[in-house]
Amino acid sequence: MIGCLCIHGFTGAPYEIEPLTEHLKKKTNWMMRIPTLPGHGIELDLDNVNYEAWLETAEKAYSELREQVDVIYLIGFSMGGMISAYLAAKYGADRLVMLSPSRKYLSLSKMSVEVSQLIKDRIMGEIEDNFTYQNYKHKQGLIPVRSYVEFIKCMNETKKYLSDVTCPTLVLQGIQDGLVPYRSTHYLDEEISGPVDVIYYADSKHLICLGDDQHVVIDAVFNFLS
Repeated sequence: MIGCLCIHGFTGAPYEIEPLTEHLKKKTNWMMRIPTLPGHGIELDLDNVNYEAWLETAEKAYSELREQVDVIYLIGFSMGGMISAYLAAKYGADRLVMLSPSRKYLSLSKMSVEVSQLIKDRIMGEIEDNFTYQNYKHKQGLIPVRSYVEFIKCMNETKKYLSDVTCPTLVLQGIQDGLVPYRSTHYLDEEISGPVDVIYYADSKHLICLGDDQHVVIDAVFNFLS
């Protein structure tokens, strides 16, 4: 039996990777586990949550899945990509997929492009059609500064484990990512001990499973895992 554990990103929820997970559910008989990290979900409640709770939740989901399967695949988006790498290094995995992994975060140059587009859309009266705006507007005022500190702690902790990842790894990254500099994926190839394949998508932003390239992204992941 194959098990597949999928982990979403910071301030996100399973919807961030839903097109991919739904495809895997339809095309395979794998045992899927897609937990929601503490404080996350459609309604955020991050005030009293630390990064250790995120790692503990992921570890618990991994442990429960490991007991029921012979083969385990890990898929993680953004912060979830780094947490998945942490699990692969610490407990082992047969294959690892990192989607827009936040090894390094907040590309200011790309962020400015995102903001410029938001301003342009507001002027043109098209703000409600802007995908980035739609995704993030409900989070406004709901992310305490402390949570960003916990996010950085989580990245610092998980980054230390990259050299212990030995399983085949697929990294998918959008060139237009406004949060994670695409060049940061170059370092993953050097830091991860096992074989690493990196695919860049010229038109994709951070939410790589929800953008224009989602179908080719899903195909790439499915083919890698299959």
